[in-house]
Amino acid sequence: MKFAKLSARLLLGAALIFAGIGHLTFSRQEFQAQVPVWLPLDPDFVVLASGVVEILLGLGVASFGKIVPLAGLAAAAFFVIIFPGNINQYVEGISAFGLDTDQARLTRLFFQPVLVVWALWSTGAWLLLKTMLGKLTKRSSAA
Repeated sequence: MKFAKLSARLLLGAALIFAGIGHLTFSRQEFQAQVPVWLPLDPDFVVLASGVVEILLGLGVASFGKIVPLAGLAAAAFFVIIFPGNINQYVEGISAFGLDTDQARLTRLFFQPVLVVWALWSTGAWLLLKTMLGKLTKRSSAA
């Protein structure tokens, strides 16, 4: 099980770094197409900033030590935060990354929760989250 978690974590880290590099270089225009039009920020800025964040998250997830669960928690939160872009791609019928049908874009939406679970499980962030929630529960019940 340890090997599976380590492999999954390193693969996730590599995928985040690769996607981040794509944001900054070869996939920049396709990522810009996914930025929701209602977001009051320049699409190029959003793509560049999210690319830097993805690279940093990938490095954190693929590292070793106490930072890994925090990076996993941050990666899971990142996957939740960017989900509206995926919804926008589906609703607006935007073709990017080979997702050129409504069915393909809809199917992709179901993979975002998988990324969240992957980040939480492979990095040990589940335990961190459980501990944090336990402390919050104890504080609120003691008050």
